[in-house]
Amino acid sequence: MKKKCSNCNLVNYATAENCLRCGQNLLEISSFETPPKRKKSLKVTILKRTAVLLFAVIFTISGFYVSLIGSAKRLEYDQKKSIERSILILEDKGFGKEVFLLRYLTAYRGTDNWLNASTREENAYAATNFPFEVMTVYPDFFTYPADETERAAILLHEAQHLKGADEKEAYEFVWKNRKQLGWTKENYANSVVWRNVRKQTREVAPHLFVCQMNEYADCTENE
Repeated sequence: MKKKCSNCNLVNYATAENCLRCGQNLLEISSFETPPKRKKSLKVTILKRTAVLLFAVIFTISGFYVSLIGSAKRLEYDQKKSIERSILILEDKGFGKEVFLLRYLTAYRGTDNWLNASTREENAYAATNFPFEVMTVYPDFFTYPADETERAAILLHEAQHLKGADEKEAYEFVWKNRKQLGWTKENYANSVVWRNVRKQTREVAPHLFVCQMNEYADCTENE
């Protein structure tokens, strides 16, 4: 409760008898109650807390991404060019979605980041960290494939991981679409990469190899 001077409108303490500014007698001035402060609405409070939470999540994810990028070395110039040529082959063969991911959203690295270092598989050509779209391309990627088409097949596999697919889905997709890519038995049957991929596809997707009338019981041979 406070007193407001009727002469100069100064708000005085409730115990004051005279206005501190003009000296007006306040005894006859009625006291009034200061309007209570408006409480923040529940909606505003929720929105603010949500914004803080989102900021914390984005900050954490960004830090994790930077740590993956920063803990691995970049590819050399000629290695980047080799990947670009392989992506061009995928583009020419009609794999538009994969090309977009590989060309515009993927960060390539030449050595393992701290996360891959503890989970790397032996004899791997590449490894992808989903959903961060970071791809580690190992030396075997540039050593064992017969040409850029085989490297394109490996990138096609990794592009499925960039979309969130597991190993079974990735191997199955590449094996079913190898003819569209131009990666066929007629030209690559003796390739190390061809034999390895066929073996691994048979292990993770055995349902594709149950047609006994075909070579290696491969049901996709006639597709």
